[in-house]
Amino acid sequence: MFKGLSAFPLTPLLNDDIDEGAFIRLLQRLAAAKVNSLGVLGSTGSYAYLSREQRKRVTAIAKAHAGDIPVMTSIGAVSTAEVLRLAEDAQSAGADALLLPVMSYQPLTDDEVYSLYEDVSAHVSVPICVYDNPRCTHFSFSGSLLSRVASLPQISAIKMPRAPTDAGTIADRVRSLRTRVPERVALGVSADAFAADGLNAGCDVWFSVCGGLFPRTAMAIAEAAARHDQQQVTVLSERLTPLWALFTQHGGGIRVIAAAAALLGLVSPECLPRPLKALSRDDVARVAAVIREAGLE
Repeated sequence: MFKGLSAFPLTPLLNDDIDEGAFIRLLQRLAAAKVNSLGVLGSTGSYAYLSREQRKRVTAIAKAHAGDIPVMTSIGAVSTAEVLRLAEDAQSAGADALLLPVMSYQPLTDDEVYSLYEDVSAHVSVPICVYDNPRCTHFSFSGSLLSRVASLPQISAIKMPRAPTDAGTIADRVRSLRTRVPERVALGVSADAFAADGLNAGCDVWFSVCGGLFPRTAMAIAEAAARHDQQQVTVLSERLTPLWALFTQHGGGIRVIAAAAALLGLVSPECLPRPLKALSRDDVARVAAVIREAGLE
């Protein structure tokens, strides 16, 4: 399942609970575009703000409306015990793979992080994707730690964070990881603004925030990458530079994508978990202009 476009949708809320109707509308949009996989409860899916019961429900809804598209769901939590409970919930809800970030209150050592993945790998029967997300988790994986973790039996993919802007540097990083991790482990790029560089450097999959709302736009990039049309990948991504700029301006994609989804009539304007707030009226107007000018769909 770790190839092409993995679309990461919002988990829209209404009155502090899952807005199931809105979530289903987002899922239907992704299923109609035939994305390669779904990544629910990622950072854009607000996993860290939701209860265990809500997270299980989100996974079940995703499975019910994904058709034959495989579903990956996040099981991130601060304690290993809670991660294991979430893993059980996700598997019982039908998740095809598990996304595991490193969450902590106390700073973790590399050995402690390795033990987390070791414990979860021994506990589950579906593939695990390592979620390296230092912007949110404040933990960065070294190449040597990724190599150790990737040797565990259930580890099947690595979701790589924002990379340097130089494509050669990204290529060097991908080549280095290819020599460090088993061939069975897929490499994926996650920061949308750097997806073109990652795909052109040989990443197997794009874990995409943009793709969670604008799947046809993102699929065009992923399909060009599958054809090894590097020029087209770059051209299509550069057309989205104003969107990437909005992501940077607002500290990531979640607020921008929430505003865009509301503009499309798919979610409530106040769909984010508190204390996160919707963008201002002026910022929403800028999002609307970018959607229109870039022809996002």
